[in-house]
Amino acid sequence: MKLVLATFLVVMATPACAEWQLAQSKHFAVYSEGPPDKARAVAARLERFDKAVRVALKLPDPETGPNARVTIFVTPSIDDVRRIMGLKGTPDFYQSQSPAGAFGFFPQKNENDQSRLTPTPLMVLQHNYTHQILYSTWGDTVMPIWLSEGFAEFFATTRSSPDGSMTVGALPEYRWDGVDESNMFSSDRLIADSPDYADHRQAQTYFGRSWLLIDYMVFNPERAKLLAAYIAALKSGKPAGEAGRMLDPGLGLDIKMNTYGTRATWRSATLSPDQLMTGDITTCALTAGEAAVMPARMRSRAAGATAAQDVLVQARALAAPFPNDAGAQNELAQAEYDAGNFALSEAASERALAADKGSVEAMIHLGQALTALAAKAGNTDPAVWTTARRWFLAANKADPLYFYPVQLYYSSFRTANQSPAPAARKALLYAYTLNITNVTIRWEAARLLLEDGATESARVALFPIAFGESGGTRANAARKVLAALDARDPAAALAVLGTSK
Repeated sequence: MKLVLATFLVVMATPACAEWQLAQSKHFAVYSEGPPDKARAVAARLERFDKAVRVALKLPDPETGPNARVTIFVTPSIDDVRRIMGLKGTPDFYQSQSPAGAFGFFPQKNENDQSRLTPTPLMVLQHNYTHQILYSTWGDTVMPIWLSEGFAEFFATTRSSPDGSMTVGALPEYRWDGVDESNMFSSDRLIADSPDYADHRQAQTYFGRSWLLIDYMVFNPERAKLLAAYIAALKSGKPAGEAGRMLDPGLGLDIKMNTYGTRATWRSATLSPDQLMTGDITTCALTAGEAAVMPARMRSRAAGATAAQDVLVQARALAAPFPNDAGAQNELAQAEYDAGNFALSEAASERALAADKGSVEAMIHLGQALTALAAKAGNTDPAVWTTARRWFLAANKADPLYFYPVQLYYSSFRTANQSPAPAARKALLYAYTLNITNVTIRWEAARLLLEDGATESARVALFPIAFGESGGTRANAARKVLAALDARDPAAALAVLGTSK
């Protein structure tokens, strides 16, 4: 994109007069223009969804750090998301792979809302957030892909009622095309395999068949017990293939699933308001500087390095009137860093810290800038690297449950071409427990676990990368590592982990 377009975006994306609000709950940080009640309502609705999934599946709810909350940007419409991001097509509404944490857009109006064949932004968010809940609570066990995708679809259609109740398990009509294609994914293949996510038809069929099998089992008491026994077997350490036989996959199950799929009516389950009680939600108005840079903040989080120069032009223009505003300077520090202007990022970070000495975001930006400057200069002075790393340690002290500072502390050793210190190795594995859905952290955790001889734990870390929807460019490499582990060749597995980025 040319700079003239970036300048145009500065003008077009400047916030309206309505005040920006931030609603904070246990799991979510919701940014929205308008009255506080609007942001609060979105946060409350999402918190009840989180509770609904946990209650329905009897899952624990671990503590969450304030900076590790899922960030949600509420926009008036999908057109606003496209305008902010500089896109013509439909963007992804939820991206769990942002380096600093999960985030998503929540358009209040969208052309998909009235379509039965396309999931709404809320459905997409609920699908992906269900993945996050499942993987973060599954523990040191490989979770079969069909189970994760099936439950994600089961909860994607969750509806909220004015009385505070929620209905889960409604029919995902947008998956209906291919749901009966047992020839593409028979039950035995469904349970043991994963789709090619790049192949739309194959992925569509896999999602639909996975949902159908979940629905077939959970709404029948005897089959629900069988599903629970299957999950218990997996968690007890039984191999996935052996546990899968408990479901009796094959032609007989295919026929039953296909017959079940022809039913005229579909069941769902409603959870009462009493079952969905959540914690407090606080709201506050953003400062003038924070509100001004919101367009750059949203685009930066969504587009990252691919739009670094455009975001930089935007951030500089929007932050310029607010040199003493921590929020504005933090966003400028991020934009300068993404564009490779590390000294300017350092300066903006220091201005943010001068305005707010407790800003975890500013501490992180300053540590990143100093680390990048040291690496660029080829500096090997231990004191220089210690100075950079102390900001990650300070951020960790300020928010011990936030994974990002400890991840950056570990990665600074790799950046410096130094062997990670024992404390850094421990920090990375701690970050893994805090954010088990992050692909980069999982990859590094697998390497450390394998180096420590924890082969099965390394396998657990790699499995979702190899076969899950979010594996991305590392998926093929992860499969190679797993193949090497199956061949009892940990040296070959470590070689792949060390060379693939």
